[in-house]
Amino acid sequence: MAQCERVLTPVDGVVARMRALDAALPARDGVAVFNRVYLAVTLAVDRRVDAGLFPDTRAVIALDVRFAERYLAAVDAAAEGRRTPACWRPLFQFRRHPEVRPVQFALAGINAHIGHDLALAVLDTCRTLGCEPADLEDEFEAVGELLLSLEEHIREELVPGPELLRIADPLTHLLGAWSLERARDAAWTAARALWALRRLPDVAAEFTERLDTAVGFAGRMLLTPLPD
Repeated sequence: MAQCERVLTPVDGVVARMRALDAALPARDGVAVFNRVYLAVTLAVDRRVDAGLFPDTRAVIALDVRFAERYLAAVDAAAEGRRTPACWRPLFQFRRHPEVRPVQFALAGINAHIGHDLALAVLDTCRTLGCEPADLEDEFEAVGELLLSLEEHIREELVPGPELLRIADPLTHLLGAWSLERARDAAWTAARALWALRRLPDVAAEFTERLDTAVGFAGRMLLTPLPD
């Protein structure tokens, strides 16, 4: 009997874009460092989608794809010389800096993507599915748990061993100053706030701009050069 072909989902298109970036960019490029980490998590989402492990597969796929599209749009804008969101500018500016360590690039990308893009992706998904943020809370939490695995992946792949990560090393303090879990929780609060402001477009636009600026400022601090 012929084996059934796997049905492709929109997540596969996102994975293909990330794999193409991984193949095209130098390994030490800051965007490539973040892209590898993000690709690993996106593949984990894809595997769970295939296994039917999410309560609402359609909603999870929509959220995952809308989320990734914001990162890929920023990459495209930078490649074409267009203006990127403020949250992404530090990573694109410092992506080749020799004194910024790989873990810093990963954290700066995660900061931009979760701190800014995730809240807007929730709204994008609500528009796509015709629902409200509250209807996506279970899916947000499910994807959020996978996002938290980014920290484990970073520690396994990018953080120096304890014999190298000395208490006096500035990287030690940098790693302790930012929390992915807090960023995820803040993204949910921001999404709910923006949804509540949707009938006040001027206020919503100002809120979004200030969020973008604040996340970009944090990203710039995460990319402070740290000579070995």
